[in-house]
Amino acid sequence: MLNEITLTCNPHSRYGGDKSEDELEVMLLADTMRELVSYAVGCMFGRYSLDKPGLILANQGETLADYLTKVPQPSFPADDDNVIPMLGGDWFTDDIVERFRQFLRVAFGEAHYEENLQFVEKALNKKGKPQPIRDYFLKDFYNDHVKRYKKRPIYWLFSSELGSKLGTFNALIYLHRYRPDTVSVVLNGYLRDFRNKLAAHLSYLQQVGISSSASPAEKTRANKEIDPIKKQLQELDDYERDVLYPLATEQVELDLDDGVKVNYLKLGSALKKIVGLDAKEED
Repeated sequence: MLNEITLTCNPHSRYGGDKSEDELEVMLLADTMRELVSYAVGCMFGRYSLDKPGLILANQGETLADYLTKVPQPSFPADDDNVIPMLGGDWFTDDIVERFRQFLRVAFGEAHYEENLQFVEKALNKKGKPQPIRDYFLKDFYNDHVKRYKKRPIYWLFSSELGSKLGTFNALIYLHRYRPDTVSVVLNGYLRDFRNKLAAHLSYLQQVGISSSASPAEKTRANKEIDPIKKQLQELDDYERDVLYPLATEQVELDLDDGVKVNYLKLGSALKKIVGLDAKEED
């Protein structure tokens, strides 16, 4: 029987149930694309490389210099500061969506880039429709990662989320490249910079809203954005003041021998909450 063949590439065994061949194929393709995205993120951080098989950086404290020793001329370089912003737009050149686009170009060629991106987004299949890659990163990637690693993630998400609401600011780091100054890099290199850019955009919208040369439609669109951005700026201010700045001053040390769940909690509410991750639980 097909459902007794237990390879993960066998959808009959992997998903079970009374599903048609077409349904199983859609599910398998979606999971395969999620695995491709996960591998791409690994390449972004230097855990993997397109130029060399196996793990590249997988020990605590390893740096970009260690990566370049093993992969001297990478076709797709690892991120230099171990912080990759994951935001609602192209605010940074090393934004995770932009880096994924670069990954597709390098891994599969420029000539078919647009087709390949569309294929990935179609395969991700959000409720029967293509899922834009930014939408996947913002809404589903980290949950998939946490599930894949059984609530012991190796990529950690700094997030200004309020409860279950999607955070205005999100930035991913790789645990094995964490250093005591990593939180300061997130704060000074990304959160504050993003806040300044968002504040400048708010100022622009306010000017459009009162401009005599702007059309009524332009004014309406601008005014509609103003209040949400004000709330986002307040969220970022609260996150910096109450969470990230105090944590950055602590220069927290991690010891991976203690395990992920102990170390994850050391960074407290700076990171996206993982339901069920409790240092008091028994393994």
